[in-house]
Amino acid sequence: MSVRSGASATQSIKNIFRNSYNRRLVLRFALRSTAEIGGILLLYVTAEWLAGRYVWYYGRVYRILKEIQNLSVIWIPLLAVILLIINMFRVLREPLSYLESVVEEAKKLAEPTGERIQLPGDLESVEYHMNVIREEALENRRKAEEAEQRKNDLIVYLAHDLKTPLTSVIGYLSLLQEEKDLPAAQREKFTNVALDKAYRLEDLINEFFDITRFNLTNIVLEKSQLDLSRMAEQTVFEYQPALGEKHLTIEQDCEEGIMILADSDKLERVLDNLLRNAVSYSTPDTAIRVTLHRKESDAVFTVSNHGRTIPQEKLDRIFEQFFRLDSARSSGTGGAGLGLAIARDIVELHGGTITAESMQETITFTVTLPLETSSENRKN
Repeated sequence: MSVRSGASATQSIKNIFRNSYNRRLVLRFALRSTAEIGGILLLYVTAEWLAGRYVWYYGRVYRILKEIQNLSVIWIPLLAVILLIINMFRVLREPLSYLESVVEEAKKLAEPTGERIQLPGDLESVEYHMNVIREEALENRRKAEEAEQRKNDLIVYLAHDLKTPLTSVIGYLSLLQEEKDLPAAQREKFTNVALDKAYRLEDLINEFFDITRFNLTNIVLEKSQLDLSRMAEQTVFEYQPALGEKHLTIEQDCEEGIMILADSDKLERVLDNLLRNAVSYSTPDTAIRVTLHRKESDAVFTVSNHGRTIPQEKLDRIFEQFFRLDSARSSGTGGAGLGLAIARDIVELHGGTITAESMQETITFTVTLPLETSSENRKN
């Protein structure tokens, strides 16, 4: 539910009861009361005129008119007060009934359905904003259900994928234990395969922890002065061994001496996730380009790789939690769909932005971080 929409609806209600609607109620009360009291006064004036015009000393009509004239000091103010009270209740009944309608229809916001909220015509503005809130609540609930379903699917997929590397590790280690006379080259090969599968198993287990941490904890930053240039170069260097399988290369253009106030561990995870994605989704025999430069009061870090162009509808959702580019399960490249979502949260907590572009089989992620920090950030 949007806070802005809720504020708009509240303001609309205030405008109705404080401005035009309020004036209309007062005007209706004044006109009705004036007309009715005027009728009473007209009755009194008419009775007095008739009593003075025709003298019926013993007539019944004359006696009635004289009674009206004699008691005018009592019955005119009394009747006027009664009419004012009646009109006041009439006027207040309408806004109270409107308020009851708003309260009754507001119940639909707690459990939003496809049925639109309907209010009296005078509350048209309130009806519009309440329906906007209802639609946003429906959309948020749909997204939450989709995210929950994607998470559940991923847990099932990851649990299934755990069996494959674990079976391989057990199988190759069993061979090494049983076959004592294996040639050294073959023994080394089996050991390397078992080690690779163990690393894959570790990655899958870490993804389980990512899912749990993302749902149960908030990211808390521990900031200190950080040489972003050195971190970028070190992260790129650590990825060199992962390039061999696809025959990839990394071209880097990083400006030196870029210092920022940041959480080094969290920010390293951002760079690691971006490079991991670039390696996973790059076309073989291509280059990954990494740049880091100052731009006015910001540090701008980019990672570009060559791969399939990402459709715009997927690009718009690429930073959603549990969203993966490949809908089909892939043990080799399909992560838990949390890396970019967590990266976005970390960057935004640092006061920066992260964006993604894809065109002509090139994917570029851009991270912008502020170089200057406020005194409040310095205290952190």
